[in-house]
Amino acid sequence: MGMANDLKEIERARDLLRDAIESLKEGFALYDDDRRLVMFNPRYAEMNKGVADLLKPGLDWEILMRETARRGIYADAIGNEEQWVSDRLASGIEFIQDYELTETDGRTYLVSVHPTQLGGFVVTREDITDRKQAEIEERDGDLLIRKVLDASSAVVTMARIGDGQILYRTPAALQLFGPSKSAREHYVNPEERADFVTDLLADGRVDDYKLDLRNAQGKTFPATISSQLIDYKGEEVIVTSIIDLTAQKEADALIRHVMEAYPVAINMTHAETGEVLFATPEINALFGPSPSSKSYYADPAERARYLKDLRQAGSLKDRRIEFIGANGRKFWGADSSRLIEFNGEEVIVSNTRDLTDELALEDELSKQRDMLFQNEKMSALGELLAGVAHELNNPLSVVVGHSLMLKEEITDPDLTVRIEKISNAAERCAKIVKTFLAMARQQPSRIEQVDVSGVIETAADVVGYGSTSGDISIRQVLPADLPQIAADADQITQVIINLIINAEQAMTASGQGDFIELSAEAKLDNSMVQVTIRDNGPGIPKAIRDRIFEPFFTTKEVGEGTGIGLAFCHRIILSHGGQIRLDQTDNSGTCFRITLPAADTQQPEAHDPVEPISTSANLKALVVDDEVEVGELNAEILRKEGFEVDFVSSGEEAVNRLHAGKYDIFLSDLNMPGVDGRKIYDALVAHFPDMLARTAYITGDTMGLKSLGLLEESGLPYLEKPVSPLELRTLVQELLARQKDPKDG
Repeated sequence: MGMANDLKEIERARDLLRDAIESLKEGFALYDDDRRLVMFNPRYAEMNKGVADLLKPGLDWEILMRETARRGIYADAIGNEEQWVSDRLASGIEFIQDYELTETDGRTYLVSVHPTQLGGFVVTREDITDRKQAEIEERDGDLLIRKVLDASSAVVTMARIGDGQILYRTPAALQLFGPSKSAREHYVNPEERADFVTDLLADGRVDDYKLDLRNAQGKTFPATISSQLIDYKGEEVIVTSIIDLTAQKEADALIRHVMEAYPVAINMTHAETGEVLFATPEINALFGPSPSSKSYYADPAERARYLKDLRQAGSLKDRRIEFIGANGRKFWGADSSRLIEFNGEEVIVSNTRDLTDELALEDELSKQRDMLFQNEKMSALGELLAGVAHELNNPLSVVVGHSLMLKEEITDPDLTVRIEKISNAAERCAKIVKTFLAMARQQPSRIEQVDVSGVIETAADVVGYGSTSGDISIRQVLPADLPQIAADADQITQVIINLIINAEQAMTASGQGDFIELSAEAKLDNSMVQVTIRDNGPGIPKAIRDRIFEPFFTTKEVGEGTGIGLAFCHRIILSHGGQIRLDQTDNSGTCFRITLPAADTQQPEAHDPVEPISTSANLKALVVDDEVEVGELNAEILRKEGFEVDFVSSGEEAVNRLHAGKYDIFLSDLNMPGVDGRKIYDALVAHFPDMLARTAYITGDTMGLKSLGLLEESGLPYLEKPVSPLELRTLVQELLARQKDPKDG
């Protein structure tokens, strides 16, 4: 019985050993003192899949090695089989040995051979493919980061936090500080470094810490540093980025000098106290020298409201405020401002414009517009506004062009912000001029978000003031949640007034009907707004319904109507991207429905900038304009693009230049004394037909009949003054493109 139990225990121990070996994640094999395979686990067979068919107890170790080499399982054995086998057998099995084997499919194993006390040996195999790949990726990542940093212009150092020993620095840091061993050498004041490290230890990161540092030449310079604590190979180190502020301080001084010299009223004040931190001479001329901007306001409470709104919005544009000027007079001004942080405090940067002359001009234009509107003299309004625009176009071209060129040439970020404000003001003037021209063409002059209900109420009020039809009531059915529309409020109001007056006149003349109903509703998921003007009058006869929007068509007696009204309404609504239609199915009552797009509250996407003009072929351009400053500006823009430019101030001289030489681009004014745009075009057709594809007009007059006739007849491209550098470059690119494609000529 005792021997049987012993055998059972031995068998059980073998089973436990076999189970343990088979559960190993590593491959395991036991060879005896004759180097023959005794046992192995499944993982060993999986890791030797190339010779798995040979793995059986009794397999000789040398046979296994030779067959492994012959079958080309390992990359380093291919073409070197005998040496590979010899190396494996010659090393013997009397001592522990570890080596890596990489199969041809890329998998890598760590093989360990351990001798046993009975003369045999144990072989274990571990798949280390993932570990090796991670090591390679980490090594490649470190190398990539170092290469990136070495190639960058950033000043970056990595140093121990204790003794400051520098472990790594970029070439830019080496150039700035020299081959210093410790980052401590960079600090002018050791106490400042101690304070900096204290702040860094508190949060593990410090951004934009300003202090003075010392460069390789021993000179002190202002700097801002941003640092972060990281773990590097088991120890805490500081990674620091340094920015030399010397150029920035010099730029700040330059900006102050430029701003003080530039004729724009710019102010920089403390938000809470109103303390004036910086003011251009124009501010002092406008308000007089004052230590606080609080003294500018006619109503002290207005500043509190202004500051509250500014804090909520972050910026305000053209806020109208009543101010007290340097001479004590009250005036209305437009204030555009932005709230910024400066030295850790709230600061207001603002630009103020005196609106006295502008408001007077607006008032005068409003009176003229009302007069022209009441008399339906739209042609007179067009001539007035076109004339004003034409007179302003040439000087505005100079202001807009030079301001935009200055904006393009300056690269300093801080200076760019300030110049951009100047450029925006100049562009705004240009937009005003183009607005005049748009009004003359019956296009929307001032697109803004408009409350439809307010427009309808205004139209009803205006008609009510002058109405003599006391028996006709005007009803309004307006929901409270209408979306706003993007429109010119004055023009839409004008359309509704016209339709109401037409209805009143028809009802009064016929003696039929007693109400006009004005209603509005949202359509198509609030994407459109529909305004309805409906009455219970005589209606419009079916025979003429298709003609009511034709210009000069009228059913009124001679002297009572011009036939412009409904045609005018139709033109305005179309110019707003909307529709107006007569919705009438019988002879009882008239119903007009106006559909307009709802306002889009999203910001417009920025357009990609126009790519530079290629002038590798030494292109020549000829520019003619009787306004010398405008012509020289356009010539300067082209020169900056690499053109060789000839500028002349008369059409006669331009024609002479065309006889004398060849040009790739020809830009001509239209209205000039003597030889004007028409005569230049005739000369091109008669003597220089190949120049037609290279010619464009730049003009301040696109409203005159002669100008319109020439532009239509010639088919040549043109720009309306004032012209921005971007518009001019785009035009020149189009001309060059036409020359490349003969079909476009």
